[in-house]
Amino acid sequence: MRRGVVHREHHVADRIGWLRAAVLGANDGIVSTASLILGVAAAGAQSSAIVVAGIAGLVAGAMSMAAGEYVSVSAQADTETAELDRERDELVEDPVGELAELAGIYVERGVDPDTAATVAAQLMAKDALRAHARDELAITVGAGARPVQAALASAASFIVGAAMPVLIVFVASRSSLIVAVAGGSLIVLALLGGIGAKTGGANIWRGVVRVTFWGAFAMAATAAIGRLVGTAA
Repeated sequence: MRRGVVHREHHVADRIGWLRAAVLGANDGIVSTASLILGVAAAGAQSSAIVVAGIAGLVAGAMSMAAGEYVSVSAQADTETAELDRERDELVEDPVGELAELAGIYVERGVDPDTAATVAAQLMAKDALRAHARDELAITVGAGARPVQAALASAASFIVGAAMPVLIVFVASRSSLIVAVAGGSLIVLALLGGIGAKTGGANIWRGVVRVTFWGAFAMAATAAIGRLVGTAA
């Protein structure tokens, strides 16, 4: 490396959390709402019933995603807080033992004992709780879970995905509704899979095929069930 030139590598690991949540929410919105619409339409329901089903699926799905994410992230936040409180108490009660524990972690990672002891002492002198949280508990202090933010983001991404098949219901004729919803949903799913894969640095075609295949499978299965139920009724 030339003197004075700083080489900064480009990594995408920091995107994984929000990318996973956004892709999962939008994907769920498209697949679940489109499948619901297709199932009701295949059963022979009138246009008004299909519209109601689509809107109800959008609202119920968004609320379910928000509630589930809030409960999950709240539990994570409570666990992290409890772990940090416990570690804070241990640092007060047994600082020597905690120093040895931190040094031992570095030794297990391949650092020689003397260097590990020096590094552990320096890190604990600067911020003992942060050092133990990061290297012992795998928790980044100050970047903890945010339940409300996670719930709103999850609901928003679901609504964005679910809005597409619902909008198609309003513009497509009853005779072409099933084809329009299925085709439009698969196209958007393919785009979503490709964008998610590219943003995360993964293989684009693999992401497209994976998302499209499972979306098509879910919609086909729901439509088949709707047709069977409609025929039986």
